[in-house]
Amino acid sequence: MKLNDLTGTKYPIIQGGMANIATGEFAAAVSNAGALGLVASGGMNAEALREQIRICKSKTDKPFGVNLMLMNPDVENIAQMLVEEKVQYITTGAGNPGKYMAAWKAMGAKVFPVVASVALAKMMVRAGADAVIAEGGESGGHVGDMTTMTLLPQVVAAVDVPVIAAGGIASGKQMAAAFLMGACGVQIGTCLLVSEECPIHDNYKQALIKAKDNATTVTGRSQGAPVRVIKNEMAREYLKLEADGAGREELERMTLGSLRKAVVEGDTVHGSLMAGQTCGQLTAIRPVVEILDDLYVNTKQSLCDAASIVI
Repeated sequence: MKLNDLTGTKYPIIQGGMANIATGEFAAAVSNAGALGLVASGGMNAEALREQIRICKSKTDKPFGVNLMLMNPDVENIAQMLVEEKVQYITTGAGNPGKYMAAWKAMGAKVFPVVASVALAKMMVRAGADAVIAEGGESGGHVGDMTTMTLLPQVVAAVDVPVIAAGGIASGKQMAAAFLMGACGVQIGTCLLVSEECPIHDNYKQALIKAKDNATTVTGRSQGAPVRVIKNEMAREYLKLEADGAGREELERMTLGSLRKAVVEGDTVHGSLMAGQTCGQLTAIRPVVEILDDLYVNTKQSLCDAASIVI
């Protein structure tokens, strides 16, 4: 089964749920361009998220969904609000959505939890997931330890629901590789940050375009909350404090509001420039429809090319 058979979208592609970035307007733009746009719950309570969902509804008649970070302090109210708003596609992260699954499924939603291990994938399927998103550590933001190339085929072999690949996908060849390893579709985030419609500050977009292959690093490993970001003064200082054994409170004070600094203020020195390792592949700011079209066309061509390879 292809992902677009599940979602009713033109392409077998989901937009990642990027906190403070994936607004209702941006999700609608992605959905209108043919993928499944997601409104991200990060940093919002239930009513703020409801407003963004309604904005999305007002700007697209195409399928869209919501990404719910289960560590959100208002998670109980958000889970109920998703039922009230009849959100048809829900992706989850940072926890087990099992206690909410019955209400979501009764409302008609399809649920795709993000997983970073085979054990978690199996747990999500037992909880009632319609598909799982196997996300490798190449991705931006909060990451796991395994790479997409190692995680994806093991999850595919372990569960009997469709598996969506995420992490390290920004080209047709990478998307084709995900299909060859058993994925039904992909979730992408970093390559959409440089779309014209993405609401991040232009300084952030330019930092992505200037990024090289080794531009990112992972902070927060000592706290059990690893986050992949572009290297800058803030990231280097954070890593130094971690190496010196700084405690959680000191580290949290340093990063308080840092994502907003990058997204809204364009502070590329002290802001948190969350990005996956594919940032080194980005070369230009383009309309989201062009990014998606190129990705899909090049994926089909790559799969045709792969069929002709003789070994």
